[in-house]
Amino acid sequence: MAVRSPAQEQKRRRILDAAVRAFARKGYHACRVGEIASEAGVAYGLVYHYFTSKDEILETIFRETWSQMLTAIEAVEEDRVPAGEQLRKVCAIVLRTWKRDPNLVRVLVREVTRSPHIQREVEEIEQAYGALERIVQRGQESGEFRDDVQPRLAALIVYGALEEILTSWVMGQLDDTDEEVDRAERAVVSIVRDGLRVR
Repeated sequence: MAVRSPAQEQKRRRILDAAVRAFARKGYHACRVGEIASEAGVAYGLVYHYFTSKDEILETIFRETWSQMLTAIEAVEEDRVPAGEQLRKVCAIVLRTWKRDPNLVRVLVREVTRSPHIQREVEEIEQAYGALERIVQRGQESGEFRDDVQPRLAALIVYGALEEILTSWVMGQLDDTDEEVDRAERAVVSIVRDGLRVR
């Protein structure tokens, strides 16, 4: 992997950020590379200096976003707090992405998660499942969570709930004010934690 200067990395990041805005506005398939260049304020050829294709741009957006998210989730896993609190923190990381960058979430939901090409190539989603599974398992081992639910199944339920909430915001099916985002986070955590709690 070539080492980039700070100026090169800044231009590369500008292109990626512009692509997120352009894809969110027009859709990936309708968006042309020239529109990304225009959005970024760079020459058309410069886009191809950093990326071989529009597909590579989309895949890079996915991989870099998930890499950052997984790093944050790993930090939660290493935190010595009860499993229920770890689940709350993971839900907050995922759902608050909407507050920070709704365009990015639009692209991830509309384009990336529907792309079979990227789904086949990446392991990041499986890593997220694994982190949730380990948190549930630790909660079971500590006696905090009931042990009659498979950790893998619980992880899929949590991930599915988060993904559907993000999709509902993208599709305009749920209010997405800051207050509603906070409410959604509390609802998911409450339902999951109460469902897993030992009676």
